[in-house]
Amino acid sequence: MPDTADRLLDAALSHVPFDGWSETTFRAAVQDAGVDRTVARALFPRGAVDLAVAYHRRGDALMLERIGAAEMDGMRFRDKVAFAVRARIEAAEDREAVRRGTTLFALPLYAAEGAKLIWGTADAIWRALGDTSEDVNWYTKRATLSGVYSSTVLFWLGDDSPGHEATWAFLDRRIEDVMRIEKMKAGVRDSKVLSALAAGPVRILDMVKAPKRDDLPGGSTTRG
Repeated sequence: MPDTADRLLDAALSHVPFDGWSETTFRAAVQDAGVDRTVARALFPRGAVDLAVAYHRRGDALMLERIGAAEMDGMRFRDKVAFAVRARIEAAEDREAVRRGTTLFALPLYAAEGAKLIWGTADAIWRALGDTSEDVNWYTKRATLSGVYSSTVLFWLGDDSPGHEATWAFLDRRIEDVMRIEKMKAGVRDSKVLSALAAGPVRILDMVKAPKRDDLPGGSTTRG
């Protein structure tokens, strides 16, 4: 049986297409779910904003379940990343809820939280795929994947192609762009001249370490 928080979120989803992630939606969800207002507000202090956060995190959890159940041993790494991003988007299911969430987290008041949620999704993907980086690569991998994921979501929101084929082709192109950057970085490392020129900046970047704070996505308690 769904717990109280899940019941409220499920109830809210039927109202989001009409009223967005708003106080109106939150109040309707409380009534539909038959939850005491005090209990509902304790679970979601900011009302529908916290419901939208919960909806995003539910999608992350569903994505991780799909990744865990998939057989990816023979896949190229780039294909694993594409599979994970696709699994995350497909886990959302309700495009209108995502569209309304995108609008909400584009507001200046909530933009930082929206960026944190996307970063958290990217971090969850890298950890699920076995990333163990502890240096500046920890940041660059997540920043790059955050860009790939967010741009693909925006494309998906406007994609009416059968089976969202255009979205998955767009995703493949974005990952190919990332692979080109990685090849370029490898070329710099392998070149004696270029690696010598980059020696100073590289030494500085080597000092950058992954965060240890528990309240950051990918921090010490969230990395397995």
